[in-house]
Amino acid sequence: MSFTDPSARAADAALGRGEAVERADSRAVFGQVMGLVAVTVAFTAAGAYIGRDLTGGIGIAFFVGAIACVIGLNVAAKRSEPLAIVLLFTLGLLLGLAVGPVLNYYAKSDPGVLWQSAGATAAFVGGLGAYGYATRRDFSNWARALFWLLLALIGFGIVLIFVNIPGGNLIYAVLGLVLFGAYTIFDFNRLRRANMDASIPIAAGIFLDIFNIFLFFLQIFGGTSR
Repeated sequence: MSFTDPSARAADAALGRGEAVERADSRAVFGQVMGLVAVTVAFTAAGAYIGRDLTGGIGIAFFVGAIACVIGLNVAAKRSEPLAIVLLFTLGLLLGLAVGPVLNYYAKSDPGVLWQSAGATAAFVGGLGAYGYATRRDFSNWARALFWLLLALIGFGIVLIFVNIPGGNLIYAVLGLVLFGAYTIFDFNRLRRANMDASIPIAAGIFLDIFNIFLFFLQIFGGTSR
C-alpha cells in the first residue's frame, strides 16, 4: 500500500513529461543543425570542384565574401530564416571556391594527404563535439577568451607572412587545432542548450570549426609529406 501524496505523484509525472518534451526539442535542434552543417559541407565540396582550376588572387575575394556571409547570416537569422540559410550555403560555396586550387593540387600530387586530413578531422571533431554536447558544464564563459585567442592566432599568421620563424607553419597549425578544438567544444555545448531560433548561427559556427580544423590538418600532413 502506497502512502505517496497524489499531488507529489502528479508533480513527478508533469516533470517527467517536461523532461521528455525537452529531450525531444533538443533532438530536433540537433538534427536541424547537423543537417544544415552537412548540406553546407556539400556546398563546400561543390565549390572546391568548380574552383579547382582557378588561379591568381581571386581566392582572397572569395574569403572576403565568406566573411560578409558570416556577418549577414547572424543578422538575417533574427529576421529571415530563409535568407540566413541561403547565406549559410553561400558561405560554404565561397570557401570551397577559395580552397579549390589547393585541394586540387593535393588531389593530383598526394591524395593520401586529403584522406588523412579528412579522417583526422572527423575523429577530432567527433570526439570533442561529443564531449561538448554530453557534458552538463556550461562553457558560455569561454566566448570572450576564445575571441581574443582567435585574434592572437590571426596576428601570428600575419607575422609569419613577413618573418621566417623555424617551424612557424607547424606551430601555427598546432595552435589552430587547439583553438578550434576549444571552439568545437564550445559550439556543441551551445547546441545542447539552444532552441530552434539559434540553429543557423550554431550550424555556421560548427561548419567553420570543421573547415578550419581540416585546413590545419591539411597543413600538417601536407607539410610532412613534402
